[in-house]
Amino acid sequence: MAQLSTQPTTSSSCCSTEAQATCCEPSEKASCCGTSAAGGSCGCSAGASEDIRESVRERYAAATRSVAEQSASASCCGSVALAEADEASLFGVTLYEGAETEGAPGAALGASLGCGVPTAVADLHPGETVLDLGSGAGADVLISARRVAPGGRAIGLDMTDEMLALARANAAEAGVENVEFVKGYLEDIPLPAASVDVVISNCVINLAADKRVVLAEAARVLKRGGRFAVSDVIADEGMDDLTRADMQQWTGCIAGALTEAEFRAALAAAGLVDVEIRPTHRVHEHAGSAIVRARKA
Repeated sequence: MAQLSTQPTTSSSCCSTEAQATCCEPSEKASCCGTSAAGGSCGCSAGASEDIRESVRERYAAATRSVAEQSASASCCGSVALAEADEASLFGVTLYEGAETEGAPGAALGASLGCGVPTAVADLHPGETVLDLGSGAGADVLISARRVAPGGRAIGLDMTDEMLALARANAAEAGVENVEFVKGYLEDIPLPAASVDVVISNCVINLAADKRVVLAEAARVLKRGGRFAVSDVIADEGMDDLTRADMQQWTGCIAGALTEAEFRAALAAAGLVDVEIRPTHRVHEHAGSAIVRARKA
């Protein structure tokens, strides 16, 4: 299991030039080796990171298949099919009640697995480019696309083919054209530096094995002064080791979470300032959901 501490690995045998040269395939260097500035692991936990990524991918692929199997008449209850029954009011579509959701069809909202509504606090404006990390079925992308029109566009990034197909279908159903869904990893965002105005995400960053690399990538693609506004799970300082070690909990957004202090440190290391972390609701005995906002200096 990958370490969740924000402290970089310091073993010389791990982070030597020779070790870095063989830690992973060249195309995966950024995600498995990282950089010292981003707290990279020099490939020491590359195998564990891949295990985590595959576990997350399979869970969310299965969730998408569950949506596809439901009848149209039951689509409004999609979040129940995607989450444990006792989590239905903590994650998913119920959190959008009372929020502005123009642009997102019911199928996209019903397939949400998020722990908040980042579009409610992202302060989007016409003409801006917004990137959603781990865009899933596309609800937040489609909501964002309406708000940045005219002249703006919304990009959804996801690693799961099934989710990307569902998101594109939802965009077609909604008739939203200023959107793009791209396949890729949060640790290696396939966009140029300084190319987006706003980065959003809904309960996904905590799923990554190395959040510091993810936040460094988010900062890289943000323009100067660009905004970071995400919903994510924040772990309590006293989360027990058994919870952190449980992979099922990890893919359910709990065990992979950073503490508030760790999140603040990782954001600062990425070059993001004016950090605000505002709790919204409890999602677990050892964790709560929060809105996290910052900007690129």
